[in-house]
Amino acid sequence: MSPPLIQLRGVSKRYGSGAAGLLALQAIDLDVSAGEFVAIMGPSGSGKSTAMNILGCLDSPSSGQYLFKGMHVEALTRDQRARLRRRYLGFVFQGFNLLARTSAQENVALPLLYRGDSSRTRTLAARQALQEVGLAGWEQHTPAQLSGGQQQRVAIARAMVTQPAVLLADEPTGNLDTLRSQEIMGLLLALNRDHGITVLMVTHEPDMASYAHRLVRFVDGRIASDQANPHPTPGNVARAPSEVS
Repeated sequence: MSPPLIQLRGVSKRYGSGAAGLLALQAIDLDVSAGEFVAIMGPSGSGKSTAMNILGCLDSPSSGQYLFKGMHVEALTRDQRARLRRRYLGFVFQGFNLLARTSAQENVALPLLYRGDSSRTRTLAARQALQEVGLAGWEQHTPAQLSGGQQQRVAIARAMVTQPAVLLADEPTGNLDTLRSQEIMGLLLALNRDHGITVLMVTHEPDMASYAHRLVRFVDGRIASDQANPHPTPGNVARAPSEVS
């Protein structure tokens, strides 16, 4: 049996020092196997976002161990963590974070530009990723010409264009209506099921968490519960969205 893709052992995170210090995480233990779809939940200030930042190599623990594919991430330099992010991790945010005056195709290709890939490689990969999320034919549209749901699809295509092992989604449906949220969740499920991408998703919405196969709940910087979802919501992906408003 292969070891977990991700292992947190006794991970704590403190901001500040002395009486003014804040212990955001308290000795967290967490294993995530390759191919899992995990929803991370909890109230504001529970530590879930801090945990995601550490898992995404955007922050480092104050103490404890973070192993990714057996590598001790907590011991890496900032540049080494950046290389790990570029090679293995994809990110989807609530606010889409697209470049406003840049086409969908160019937005999706951006991580490949940072990686140093050729123009032709970037173009082909970006078009393929947009096709995967149902946006073939929308490559030259800017974010202002796309609906919120379509913008989030572009953001997901940008996250998957590097073929990451892990997709970290932070409130990916927070700015969307119910129908668009269901479409995005169906898309994330398809990426998990069809491409084997491990998905870690922070959400405060029980309806969205119900799509995950495992639910981890944080309270006061600790993991309060960690359980399988026996009846995950099935997702349906709309492959050719036509809305533009």
